[in-house]
Amino acid sequence: MKTPALLLLLAALSAHAADDRFPYACDNGSNLEIAFTADAEGRPLATLHFADEAVVLPQVPSASGVQYRRGEIRLHTKGDDAVLEDGKGNLRRCARGAVPPPSPAAPSTTTPAAASSFIEIGGTVSYLARIALPPDAILTIRIRSAGRTLVEQRYELNGAQPPIPFSASIDRDLLGKKPSLTVTAQIDQHGKRRFAGSKTYPSPEQPLNLELKPAAKQ
Repeated sequence: MKTPALLLLLAALSAHAADDRFPYACDNGSNLEIAFTADAEGRPLATLHFADEAVVLPQVPSASGVQYRRGEIRLHTKGDDAVLEDGKGNLRRCARGAVPPPSPAAPSTTTPAAASSFIEIGGTVSYLARIALPPDAILTIRIRSAGRTLVEQRYELNGAQPPIPFSASIDRDLLGKKPSLTVTAQIDQHGKRRFAGSKTYPSPEQPLNLELKPAAKQ
């Protein structure tokens, strides 16, 4: 059975089309190309083109500049500058163009402040009704805090049944003074709502397990 995370990755890869690639020169002497596109739902993507592979990173909320992330691989862009963390503790400071930016006097392996504020959140969506979901059901999850939407995800379930796991990365700087999260989820089929629910959690570090109710009882 495909997990929602894998489905998201496949959707991003299938939606990606060849586009303009921007060359970046990095302070470790390497070069890479980055293409900025969007998936079928219009969500921004950054594709890192290395010599032997391409890595697709979805955009995630950021307090400064623009952030893209998949797993432990992070890309932070601001103007013509980019900072890439490869998930192994290595950083590349890159600049758009053919001339590498000057190397810092003392190379640092510290994660930049904009990336270090990211935290992982996750939970499950379930319901009590003994009703199997059809293969074409779609799960939509929205996570809000301090009056703003931090995450919006759409999963094509392809036969997956509850409890359905989900996960996301959020910037702690966007949580506000009270780091509560409101999770809203709905399951639709052919545009008709089957299940829905919403719950507020006092802390983003607790499991965000949400129990939905049949739409007719909302």
